[in-house]
Amino acid sequence: MSAVDLTVKLGPLTLKNPVVTASGTFGYGTEFSPFLDLSTLGGIVVKGLSLRPRRGNEPPRICETPSGMLNAIGLQNVGVDAFLQEKLPALLPFDTAVLANVYGEREEEYVQVCERLEGARGLAGIELNVSCPNTSRGGMQFGVDPVTLERLVAAVRRVTSLPLIVKLSPNVTDIGEPARAAVAGGADILSLVNTFTGMGIDAESRRPVLNNVVGGLSGPAIKPLALYMVHRVAKAVDVPIMGMGGIMNAVDAVEFFLAGAAAVQIGTSNFLNPGGAATMVRDLEQWCSRHQVEKVRDLTGGLRT
Repeated sequence: MSAVDLTVKLGPLTLKNPVVTASGTFGYGTEFSPFLDLSTLGGIVVKGLSLRPRRGNEPPRICETPSGMLNAIGLQNVGVDAFLQEKLPALLPFDTAVLANVYGEREEEYVQVCERLEGARGLAGIELNVSCPNTSRGGMQFGVDPVTLERLVAAVRRVTSLPLIVKLSPNVTDIGEPARAAVAGGADILSLVNTFTGMGIDAESRRPVLNNVVGGLSGPAIKPLALYMVHRVAKAVDVPIMGMGGIMNAVDAVEFFLAGAAAVQIGTSNFLNPGGAATMVRDLEQWCSRHQVEKVRDLTGGLRT
């Protein structure tokens, strides 16, 4: 069998393979260069960027859970201007798509950050984070209200020509509603799911494990829920999907493709194995070869029911 074609096309965004590292789990990319060749990846979504630098939440802000982890980092980041001046140029030598994750406490902040990113050399797209469950203001308020979400996406769409991804929250009754709202506002691609709201308690001290009390649950524990939501959104809208939620190996990725995703984002796995995303690209190619799959994109939506 000839070499497997790993390229995928997500609307206006083309990736050389469907393995992308998720925002908040891979720094600004270069931190992981000692562990893997960044050029092997389909893409990198950098840490969420705000208009001004953020310190994030006070520690403790991360803890391990059965089959996963809780985090309440609080979107600590250097700010969009430092990203453009220092972080993005450092990624230019690598042959991978760089995607900027954008966060704001108000609609105007999202717009202002995206205005600064427009036309940036080496930037392949923007992902709107409307679904962070561990900050006191902003973020998830946009993701749970379809009317507010559509207005936000439309406002950003007016100021950028870059491929626009909207990252959906799973903390809703019916994820199809915000999915449709994001598409109506002008989203080219949807990514899902972000973390589920959760908490940990130390029985001895009778106190929350996280200083923020609540955080976002990720890892294998959420994979069945994430698969269902990708499947649900794939039936609700007709735009490409980046699936995520507990993807630890190539078989997990294939399951998300079959559910309806065109690409996947790797998150918690990066904490366990910093070089694992590159291994997943190789393993995915081998899986396709063994199963006589010539083009990985042919797996998308291939679930037999």
